[in-house]
Amino acid sequence: MTMAPPGDEGTTTAPERKLSNRHIQFIALGGAIGAGLFLGSGKSIALAGPGAIVAYAVCGVFIFLMARALGELTLREPTRDAFIAYATRNIGPVAGFVTGWSYWANWVLVGAAEITATSVFMRYWYPAIPQWIPAAVTLAAVYAANMKAVRLFGEVEFWLAIVKVLTIVLLIMGGLLALFTPFLPVAGANVHNLVDHGGLFPRGWGGIVEILPIALFAFGGVEVIALTAHEAQDPHHSIPRAINAVVARILIFYVGSMLVAMSVAPWTSYSADQSPFVAIMTRIGIPAAAGIVNFVVLTAVVSSCNTGLFSTGRMLAGLARNEFAPAALGRTDADGLPRRSISVSAACLALAVLLNWLIPDRALGVLMAAVAYLLLWVWIVVLLSHRGMRRRAGSGAAGTFAMPFYPLSSWATIAFIAGAVLLLVVEGADTVATLAAGMWFVGLTLFALLRRFVPHPKLAGQQSIE
Repeated sequence: MTMAPPGDEGTTTAPERKLSNRHIQFIALGGAIGAGLFLGSGKSIALAGPGAIVAYAVCGVFIFLMARALGELTLREPTRDAFIAYATRNIGPVAGFVTGWSYWANWVLVGAAEITATSVFMRYWYPAIPQWIPAAVTLAAVYAANMKAVRLFGEVEFWLAIVKVLTIVLLIMGGLLALFTPFLPVAGANVHNLVDHGGLFPRGWGGIVEILPIALFAFGGVEVIALTAHEAQDPHHSIPRAINAVVARILIFYVGSMLVAMSVAPWTSYSADQSPFVAIMTRIGIPAAAGIVNFVVLTAVVSSCNTGLFSTGRMLAGLARNEFAPAALGRTDADGLPRRSISVSAACLALAVLLNWLIPDRALGVLMAAVAYLLLWVWIVVLLSHRGMRRRAGSGAAGTFAMPFYPLSSWATIAFIAGAVLLLVVEGADTVATLAAGMWFVGLTLFALLRRFVPHPKLAGQQSIE
């Protein structure tokens, strides 16, 4: 750790442990259930039909395995610097440098895109409002929440996630009532819709393969659990519970909502530019369905932006503590909050407000293009770091929260995520985004090698969460 200058109190203050089990579970749950479910699932259904259920279920299994590897790392090698320290310690300092900056950039881009999305959704009620105004208000609100005590951040995330979860539960319950009871009759609603329009795989295996990157990316945000461990009241209890429960709930919500959607109405009735949630609510007679879903999606993107600022602030501070960024950014206050790194990250997010002013029609697409590559990189590094940790610990040193079916599960998950990257390169991604991502990784690697980064003798990652 970079030592504080004389008289610079509070620079190494440990964060207060104010995140309870419910906070951590809903932070992870809220981060992984967002606009990708409420809006993006329509595209998945249109491309793969009922096969989308299989794609999301398979991706959920592999994300669970990645999360278990991350959970084992978090409990066996406790650190406030998460991915930076894991990669540096188990792969090398270059990997730590590239991964830390990539995860920071991932959440800056996601946060900026979500800020932009709030402006898009506000048009539903206020079509004449300038797009930059909702973006600026959203940034100011999440900045204020993150600059206060961490418990306030946890409470905000908890209630924003509750809105999303309740909406999904009510939709699934409404669909089940329409399917199996006479109390909510919907014309044409029948579970046979799953097979009566081309079978379970109307687009063949090609349709499933095509949406795998979309389905995999929908689970992004689960890894935030690692950043909450150092501020959790009881990490050895809450982290395993959060990982085991969150992934299962995400699978239920994604797979359950899709099963209901394609039973209430044939998959052929959905389109890539329509939310299945709006269609289902309209069919079961809920008034103002579009307005309700618009509000829920608005809370979802605000939640994601809030989590993004939390993540970027901690990651930038971790980079500084490991001498991969200016030392001043690693300083924390008396409450253990990295206020400087939060402020710098917020300033980067403010560029999204500028984009919404300069190019309002293209801002969202510009920001989201390369995010998938950054996130998939971090997941692969987590798995490689976990393998390195296991090698160093010895063959018989599996912990109490060990990754199941290791090492076969580890190699299978790495191969699956690497395959998704290949699909993005070959089919799914914008050429400019692919080139930009390639230049990003190559540039960071060369920069790290030229600077001859080495592990700092007092890595922040060596601090215990005991």
